[in-house]
Amino acid sequence: MERRVLLAIFLSFLVLYVYQALVVKPLTPAPKTATAGSTTPQAPATSPAVNPTSPAAAPQAAAAQTPPAESTEARPPTSATAVVSDASERDIRIETRDVIAVFTNRGARLKSWRLKHYFDPRKQPQELVDTSLPSHPLPFTLRTADEPTNATINNALYAVSGEPSGPLTSPVDLRFEYRDSAGIDVVKTFHFEPASYIVAFQADVNQGDRVLAPTIEWGPAVGDTTEVSRYVQPPEGLLFQSDKPQRIAPKDLAKQSTFEGDFKYAGVDDNYFMTVAIFTGPSKISFQSISIPPPLNTKDAPRVLMAYSVDRQTRGAPLKFFVGPKDFDVLASIDRDFTRAINFGMFAVIVAPLLRSLKWVNGFVGNYGWSIVILTLIINAIMFPLRHKSAVSMRKMQEIQPQVKKIQEHYAKYKATDPAKQKMNQELMELYRERGVNPASGCVPMLLTIPVMLAMWALLQTSIELRGAPWIGWIHDLTSHDPYFVLAILMGVTSFWQQRLMPSAGADPAQQKMMMFMPVMMTGMLAWLPAGALLYYVVTNIWGIGQQYLTNYLIGPPNIRAARPPAERRVKKVGNGKTEAAAREK
Repeated sequence: MERRVLLAIFLSFLVLYVYQALVVKPLTPAPKTATAGSTTPQAPATSPAVNPTSPAAAPQAAAAQTPPAESTEARPPTSATAVVSDASERDIRIETRDVIAVFTNRGARLKSWRLKHYFDPRKQPQELVDTSLPSHPLPFTLRTADEPTNATINNALYAVSGEPSGPLTSPVDLRFEYRDSAGIDVVKTFHFEPASYIVAFQADVNQGDRVLAPTIEWGPAVGDTTEVSRYVQPPEGLLFQSDKPQRIAPKDLAKQSTFEGDFKYAGVDDNYFMTVAIFTGPSKISFQSISIPPPLNTKDAPRVLMAYSVDRQTRGAPLKFFVGPKDFDVLASIDRDFTRAINFGMFAVIVAPLLRSLKWVNGFVGNYGWSIVILTLIINAIMFPLRHKSAVSMRKMQEIQPQVKKIQEHYAKYKATDPAKQKMNQELMELYRERGVNPASGCVPMLLTIPVMLAMWALLQTSIELRGAPWIGWIHDLTSHDPYFVLAILMGVTSFWQQRLMPSAGADPAQQKMMMFMPVMMTGMLAWLPAGALLYYVVTNIWGIGQQYLTNYLIGPPNIRAARPPAERRVKKVGNGKTEAAAREK
């Protein structure tokens, strides 16, 4: 049984490591056909693009001062005369409680969407519109079947009405209108609420007496430029239909890139943010992967983003877009199904209560690092009886290991298919009954704690509440790895210490060495884990060490049972206290 316990522990660590690889997949390069260097040829831009992600340019300056990168689409035909338009290109700023949005009247498109309560590594409001590739369309670009019409409606200077003079205190409709002598008539309307991450969009496009139903394009998303690791979900396509979410990785687009249906929400998300069309009605959603090359003279991998477009099959109410954080409470306020956009993994039913508990504790503590410590102690206190029962059972198994080993050695000469081999199991079960040992009671209680552990790890890697949250000293962000690997080393040391305390009598020496080497292996594999998850691991290990010492004190030192003599092993009870000699062993 000792081997079974050690094997269960090893499998627990293995499941944990495999779970990390399955829940959050590593960044996958985009197909070559969708890279920045192999995009569909278009007409050359009339002015050089400015890269707003360069270190010298802050997001706010890029949004408010930098001239927008002009599209590579052709300019409107010179033969058409504008009837309703603006005289010059300018930006329109919309500020709500949560968002700072900047539109350009050239094409009536969105050029910046910054979140006031979330910040990038430069401590600037987080930008969710990526404009580093000017050849790709800005959000709310319209596309029809006629390319000259597309060039007109996406590059014309629209007349603007409804522009607010300051931060919103009441709902507002921002209206863009363009009309020319060729019969093109376009009205774009954006509806904003004072406190919301949702914008409602309505596009009315007419060409003469024809009503056009354009596709709405959203360029590279989501625009989050924070550190990307194998433990952080990269941008992926997201569809919610028939009460379940579907995720589309860039590598999956080679098989299928267009999806049709009535979606509750559809778009692109990454680990912490998402931009999705909500309550789309019958629609066609198309995805495209976009690879952004790394800076020159660096070994960084390309950033892979996803672009998407929405083609509504029927005209109706304005189409709403959510562009914001994957905050559980924010998403739940829209619809309970929106919370499933957070990739909590297979134990989501456990993660949600844990997240609420963590936020409740943080309401008193005010520091998410210490909140993780306190919640971890509470969880381990609740699981104390299970672990105590497991430790007691393992101690009983340790005490009878010499007897178990003696029985196993006696039948080692028989093959597994030999009927005489069954006598070994009979003798082992008789020994377990005599000593009051349940072979499964050492493993099952420990395995029951694994779902809680995996749920806690999923929580600590996907909760936006921890993004940018400091703990103490050198830990400035609980979602990034420990820069000095102090927590990783503590995890390895405490794991080794805990392993030394586990019962080892009767275990195979080679197996013991493998189990002692496991903490070193786990330290190397999990050193880049987010600091919040490592903090949970370290606190759990320290609790386990203390609990093992307490259990050893309560049950006393092990009373190792000597192996029974052969004559005693050949006697067994058959009922009413009578015995009979077992068949003489061959």
